[in-house]
Amino acid sequence: MGESDEHTALQDLDSENVDYIDELTGLTEPKGEITFASSNTILTMRDPKMHSMGNAIAVFLLFICLLGFLNGLDYASPNSGLVRPDEFVYRLSLTAPDETATFSGVVYDDEQQPLENATVYISWDDDGIWNSTEMQTATDGSFSFERLDPGLVRVDIIVERDSYRDVFANRVLLSPPAIIEPIGFTTIDFTIPSPEEFASQPCSNGAQECEIRNIDLTPQQLDHPLMDPGAASIYITIGFAFMGLSLIATGFTLWAMKSGSIAILRTAAALSFFGMGHYYAACCFGIVAFLLTFAIPKRYIPVEQSF
Repeated sequence: MGESDEHTALQDLDSENVDYIDELTGLTEPKGEITFASSNTILTMRDPKMHSMGNAIAVFLLFICLLGFLNGLDYASPNSGLVRPDEFVYRLSLTAPDETATFSGVVYDDEQQPLENATVYISWDDDGIWNSTEMQTATDGSFSFERLDPGLVRVDIIVERDSYRDVFANRVLLSPPAIIEPIGFTTIDFTIPSPEEFASQPCSNGAQECEIRNIDLTPQQLDHPLMDPGAASIYITIGFAFMGLSLIATGFTLWAMKSGSIAILRTAAALSFFGMGHYYAACCFGIVAFLLTFAIPKRYIPVEQSF
């Protein structure tokens, strides 16, 4: 091939804009001038700090957690506080079904010996009508009633001895069914005072000697009747559970303030709601705080400011 032919072939390749790199990549080199464009777009990222509204809600949650802890402390202190175990159980008994309570125990004398054939007489007010039931204690001094109505009852223990009939009266609160049990159980043991204590009591008719002698403790038990010790223990356990939830919610709140996480703050609000107990206003506070967490705006900052 001559020089003229080689020159002609190069011209053909140049005219068709063919390059071996273009053939491999499938791209052709642009022929026009290359221009660059810019915009006002700024690359941003989520702000790791909590929004000021979130911080305000967190402070509000700390106040709610304090109320929840005080509520648990109230439950854990059965002898003081706004609501006591007997009041708590009584409120539950008002809505409990009829004939869902049992009552059992042992009757002892003043020397802690079981009393056989003592009469346990139970009476209660059923919408203005007084109902009653009774039974004799067994050889071991035990008794057991079933199908009673939960709530307040009067228990008279009658012991016949030395030609006298001694009546020992108490006000008792029968426990309603628990959440996981269909029957409420109440177990209380009674110790009958000595004959000398009964003899020192005045007769109801004003006579010097009386066949029926009474020791009535119901007037002093109007505010706090006798109740099953197990029910009081459950009440105290609930108090410690409320205090634990409040402390956990406090920890989540502080964690949210440090990490800036709205999800953690929302979790703290939900936990604080379940620790309120009978502080109903605080329950409302917990709901409000939970709903407000959905209104916290999301903040974004430019990437260059994070370095």
